[in-house]
Amino acid sequence: MRRRGGRVVGGDGRRTGRERSGPGARGAVPGSRPAYSVRLPSVTRSIPRTSVAERTVGWLRIAAAYSWRLILVGVVVWGIFSVLGRFQLIAVSLFLALVITSVLRPLADVLDRFMPRPLSVAVALIGSILLVLGLLALVGNAVAGESTRLSGEFRGGVHRIEEWLRQPPFRLSPGRLAALQQEVTDYLSRHRASLFSSAVSGLGRVVEVITGGALALFASVFFIHSGEKLWSWVSVRLLPRGGRPVWERAGRAAWRTFAGYTRGIIIIAATNAILVGIVLFILRVPLALPLTLLEFFAAFVPLVGSPVALGVATVVALAGRGPLTAAAVLVLIVVIGQLEGHVLHPLVMSWAVRLHPLVVAVSVIAGSIVAGVIGAVVAVPFVSVVWAVLGAVRAPPPPSSP
Repeated sequence: MRRRGGRVVGGDGRRTGRERSGPGARGAVPGSRPAYSVRLPSVTRSIPRTSVAERTVGWLRIAAAYSWRLILVGVVVWGIFSVLGRFQLIAVSLFLALVITSVLRPLADVLDRFMPRPLSVAVALIGSILLVLGLLALVGNAVAGESTRLSGEFRGGVHRIEEWLRQPPFRLSPGRLAALQQEVTDYLSRHRASLFSSAVSGLGRVVEVITGGALALFASVFFIHSGEKLWSWVSVRLLPRGGRPVWERAGRAAWRTFAGYTRGIIIIAATNAILVGIVLFILRVPLALPLTLLEFFAAFVPLVGSPVALGVATVVALAGRGPLTAAAVLVLIVVIGQLEGHVLHPLVMSWAVRLHPLVVAVSVIAGSIVAGVIGAVVAVPFVSVVWAVLGAVRAPPPPSSP
């Protein structure tokens, strides 16, 4: 029996009556249940559709996903450096202000226990400025006091270098050395105007340095005095309420990393300068004190600054004391490099910055390509801060206290 057009049809096709649901339905046996028909849903096999990306080779899909993210990060970094390049003087001044703050903030906090906050900030800043000016005056006095003796030593050193070049394996003839000296003299005479213009532009650079230093000191006063208030003002005024915890966590990680790096690199630079100064004084190298100060400032460029400064010391030692002393300074370059790379950096920087030496080297080279010496100095702390911020943002938030 089957259902057709609302009627119940028997197996031979005859109509047996209209389907009803009540007790008086025609053809229905009293007490029996009415016949119902159920239409089952049609079952169709669905063939899964795969996208083009899923049909691609796995490693190629992963490489593409990483590639567009790296391109996006590169564009953002390029944009940041482009903006900072437009305002290079302000950016460098603020960076220097942060360096001063990271060094002098602990001193100001200690002095704050015994005197008012503004007075402690003033004492810390003025005392540090007087210390730096005293070191520069000491270096200038040492150079001025040894100028007469140094001129004679350098003339004798140049003569010794000429004699050394005439011997094997160089075997340069006296005529060739005289020709080289004449070429240097002719070059200076031909490019006198360009050298003079470079000196004039250097005076403009001096004005920019003075302006940047004044701005850095002005900003560091506020950073040391009330840096937390400035940070809170920025977070309250510019950020939504939901994003403030992440902002606070990232800011604390960034400042902890930057301050740790700055203090660590100062410790490393001071250690290198003390060792170099002791060796140069023992070897009686001319201009030992200025070369020691040069080593201190050059150590702020990791893995590159110290060898360059010691290369200058080698040239001075060759001209002033001869090849044996210069060879001793070359040995010093190797020893200082090994000490800095395998002892000082892992020991001092392990609690502040955890970057592989390859990352440090690539960062220094990339920073020097982008912004010269300033980029080489800023590159490593910039990469360290970015790495610390990414780690702080990706870490789970701390549990809230009840």
